[in-house]
Amino acid sequence: MFNKTVLNNGIRVLTSAMPHTRSVTASIYFGAGSRYESPEQAGISHFVEHMLFKGTEKRPRPEDISGVVENVGGIQNAATDRELTVYWCKVAKPHFDQGLDVLLDMVRHSVFDPLEIEKERNVILEELKQVQDSPSELAGLLIDSTIWPDQPLGRDVGGSKETVSGISRDMLLGYLHQQYDPGNTVVSISGDIVHDEVVELLQRGLGDWERGAPAPYYPAVDGQQQPRMNLLNRKSEQAHICLAFPGLSSQHRDRHALALLNVILGDGMTSRLFLEIRERRGLAYDVHSYVSHFLDTGAVTVYAGVDPKNAAGTLQAVLDLLLVLRDTLTEEELHRARELTKGRLLLRMEDTRAVSSWMGGQELLNREVKTVDEVTALVDAVTLAGLQRVAQQLIDEQRLNLAVVGPFRSATRFGKIIGA
Repeated sequence: MFNKTVLNNGIRVLTSAMPHTRSVTASIYFGAGSRYESPEQAGISHFVEHMLFKGTEKRPRPEDISGVVENVGGIQNAATDRELTVYWCKVAKPHFDQGLDVLLDMVRHSVFDPLEIEKERNVILEELKQVQDSPSELAGLLIDSTIWPDQPLGRDVGGSKETVSGISRDMLLGYLHQQYDPGNTVVSISGDIVHDEVVELLQRGLGDWERGAPAPYYPAVDGQQQPRMNLLNRKSEQAHICLAFPGLSSQHRDRHALALLNVILGDGMTSRLFLEIRERRGLAYDVHSYVSHFLDTGAVTVYAGVDPKNAAGTLQAVLDLLLVLRDTLTEEELHRARELTKGRLLLRMEDTRAVSSWMGGQELLNREVKTVDEVTALVDAVTLAGLQRVAQQLIDEQRLNLAVVGPFRSATRFGKIIGA
């Protein structure tokens, strides 16, 4: 599925040849994200990501960067998460060299002009304000801070108004030079390309980059012994409810069983949550569950947006469904979840961006890349007994976490439901 070469300075280069495609996607991954930030640095990974689009020595204006890809019909973007930052572009095959060149220029030669820093600081502050106007996003942030209080995993990746306002140019450059390090870098490229030619291009563009010593992430702290909850009183048409319980790390042997459990619980229109909360009871338009995996921890979260007068009843119904789920899983549900999971994965792999992401993310975080066939075999190996074991271990009434955003002054009735 892929080829891998490690340059002399430690940069890992992965390619997947897809000769039937007309596009090429290049992605550059770094071990940089909110898990690597001290409290006073909160949001610095995201800030650095923004600044790499603001000008380089060769391309001094933002439009000089965006125009390289956009003017040939390509797509260019970046994303900062808790454990990684990625910069990527997708272009038609004839324009691959241009797309790769601008990515390399951004990560090696961005100038961090002081005037641009101040303009982008305002942009980021507006981005943070936008989240404040989205109750559903606030519920997501609130549940994270409930599961992982007073630590990086519980913070907004973008930071806060206070921390973003306090980040200086020296702080940005210091963090860039610390975390954007060859040994902390993966370049992942998929499409109609030749591996050796890609390696040659990257050797010319990145081979002189000297290694340093990037900082490790802050480990998760988990001392939960009883249910927790947080309420944010906010005028809104809906109540936004997140109910979560501990999950598994991205390295855990049972993570594929948990993925299937999540499908049965709340991923799709045949999931138990959708059928019970939306179809049978008509309580919510949007009700679903999702799994978060990190290197040393994880979580499973149920979200529902409902009329405030139905909030307590919906929470009780979700909790009842979770407790019943532990002991009532069936072979039919396992089969359906297995086929849905494999089908989605196989369909994704037709796209060069998805393949580039598949390789780059795994290599950066796991230092190995499992093929699609290897992962589908692991999914097929999940048994009903294994699925039940994971459900019974993880759905623990003493380790529930609840976040509610809506027009409520008191959390008492919600706390009674989960025993908080």
